[in-house]
Amino acid sequence: MKAIIDRDGCIGCGLCTDLCPEVFRMTDDGYAEVYTDPVPADVENTASEAADNCPVSVISVE
Repeated sequence: MKAIIDRDGCIGCGLCTDLCPEVFRMTDDGYAEVYTDPVPADVENTASEAADNCPVSVISVE
């Protein structure tokens, strides 16, 4: 599984990092990034939950 963030649309709310810190982190510019690729099997559900709950729908998981 791979997670992708459209950083142009990210609002920096931090929800994804709260839900799945194993995959997402906040950068110095205040926006989220994916830093684990591929998504570890044991956190695939929480990465998907982060994507589903993103308030601006900029996270996708494949």
